Formats: sequence, C-alpha cells, structure tokens
Amino acid sequence: MFADYLTYTDTPIGRLQIRASDEGLTVVKFIEPDSTVLPENKPQHPTLQAAIKQLQEYFDSERKVFDLPLAPAGTEFQQKVWQALAGIPWGATISYLKIAEQLGSKLTIRAVGGANGKNPIAIIIPCHRVIGADGKLTGYAGGLWRKQWLLKHEGQASQQLKMDFR
Repeated sequence: MFADYLTYTDTPIGRLQIRASDEGLTVVKFIEPDSTVLPENKPQHPTLQAAIKQLQEYFDSERKVFDLPLAPAGTEFQQKVWQALAGIPWGATISYLKIAEQLGSKLTIRAVGGANGKNPIAIIIPCHRVIGADGKLTGYAGGLWRKQWLLKHEGQASQQLKMDFR
C-alpha cells in the first residue's frame, strides 16, 4: 500500500502543501488563500519535517542546496527534465532552450516547457530558475510574481528579469 503523508507550511510568499511517501518528497506546491486545505496526515513524518526545516532555511537565506529524498511521479522524459532542473545552482538561471540542448535536442523545447510546468516539487526542484531565451519570466505554476520574488531572493537583479504576461 502506498503511504501518503501531508503537511503545510507558511512562507513569505504563501502557504505550501508538502506531501511525501516512504520513498521521499512527492509534492511541494503553493496553496492559494481561497483553496480548500486538506487535513494533515501524519505531519511528523521525518521527510516532511526535514522539508519544512530546509525550506525555512532557504527562505532565511541560510540554505542554497536542498538535501532531501525526492520521489516525484512523472514520465521518463519529465524525470530527465526535473533532474536537469535540480542541477541549476542557487542564483543562476537557464533557458528552456538550453535545457533542451542539454537533453540532446533543441527540438524538445516545448516538451521541456511542458515538463517544467508539471514539476510537482516547487522550489526544491527549482523550475523558477528557468526563463525564456530572451530573459523574460515565462510561466510558473505558483504565479509569475512568485517566480520573480524567488529569483530576486536568490540574488537575480530585478532589472534584468522581464515579466511576460502572455
């Protein structure tokens, strides 16, 4: 039987829902204020507690690299994209095109964008560090304002980041 553990934590940019299985972290996603909040299920699970601690350290600028067991559900291609995302260092950005090229073909740029958008583990798998080739902030499941906040938090100069609300 698949065990699912659930908790929530508040951050400077909103509430996060955090889920884990016995294999590792499965979900970290923003919960909007008007969303239904599910009851917590075994929030004392060690992976959940470690995630809360490390996220707090991240928001306090005391942590730049996460050290958590991850178990996101996705296709083989999505897993490859998420592994590439996990390799983007604190304070750096990369374009969707560069990730596609790293994975073997610039022709997969749309698929990279799709996998990036389906990343189930926000912040820890840092999809917020992926920007358009022209430097624009495009797409973020948590909202572009959060993406801009996270990049600024990591030291990206706000004048070099352009919002794209297409």
